Amino acid sequence: MSNLNRSRRNFLKTSGALALGSTLPISLVELAFADAQQNFTFAYISDSHIQQIKGNRFVRNWDRGLIRAVAETNLLNPPPDFVMFGGDLAQLGSMPELDHGAEILSALKYKTRYVMGEHDYYLDLGAYWEKLFGPQYYSFEHKGVHFIVLNSIRTYDDWTYHRWPSNEQRMLEMAGLDNPNGSPFMVGDEQRQWLKKDLAKIPKTTPIVVFSHSPLQKIYRGWNFWTEDAEQIQALLKPFNKVSVIYGHVHQIQYNQIGNISFHSVMATAWPWPYPSTYAQAEQYLPKLTVPMNRADPFFERDATGWQFINVANGHVDLNYLLPENTDRSVGFDKAAKKPVDAEYQSEGARIPPQSHF
Repeated sequence: MSNLNRSRRNFLKTSGALALGSTLPISLVELAFADAQQNFTFAYISDSHIQQIKGNRFVRNWDRGLIRAVAETNLLNPPPDFVMFGGDLAQLGSMPELDHGAEILSALKYKTRYVMGEHDYYLDLGAYWEKLFGPQYYSFEHKGVHFIVLNSIRTYDDWTYHRWPSNEQRMLEMAGLDNPNGSPFMVGDEQRQWLKKDLAKIPKTTPIVVFSHSPLQKIYRGWNFWTEDAEQIQALLKPFNKVSVIYGHVHQIQYNQIGNISFHSVMATAWPWPYPSTYAQAEQYLPKLTVPMNRADPFFERDATGWQFINVANGHVDLNYLLPENTDRSVGFDKAAKKPVDAEYQSEGARIPPQSHF
């Protein structure tokens, strides 16, 4: 952790505000305001996809990633005010998977809050999740910031309740990578009405941070990097001066600006997208990849792991990624362009080739 602390100090010297750091996909975020006493940090862990093989056997590299992320979060100095888990704790939503994930997360030393992912939801529509972690959507205040947690992975009632012969089949269909028989994610009428009432109590100058599992924007429908009612959610957030949406699900670095809303993804502890083709020789439990993803800047096959710093001092989330075996990458809000801009876009010829595995 000495490297983490040294890098963190160096970043603070140059930026005056922080962020996040780890050798694993955990995200430590500092919200920085004019009054330095209001600054605080929280950690973010997401997308562990704990999958049961049989009995007490689970896919080892996935649960090991979550165990290590928890251990490193507990070693962060200074300690975060709280921890967020960003969804997809389980792979197929079963009680053994959720129990195993909950047991691992119980080792965290800090107050932990939870976002629900589709892999946690579609077996029993979140019933067991609620017993373990509480409501599927809610809000809370912390040091002048209004935080909102949404269940953004619901879908149309006909697909959910009337199409499948069993709950297990429904879960398998929604867990498919390309979602051929799936249905678009959405927040839905019930939560939108709740969100409208929740925001009505908040001054427009209050910083808003929204946690969702899907992006609350429309990126790529084929992989459900998509929220069907995204524009309606964005319209409710439009009156506020400073809004950040932080989401999981995509297992990669993404950033976008729509109006006053900055969008940023966090990374996964299970695997990065796209899945490395070099792993095909070994037995694995990954969903079958049928559509190759054309990413703007994939770096190398483990580009979804690394250190990242997040700065929200100017009301927009600026990220500095420190990636092992790769050139650092910064994504910051450009006032002239009025959107996040990659400080050094890596052309295809400059990228480091994927590693080979034998």
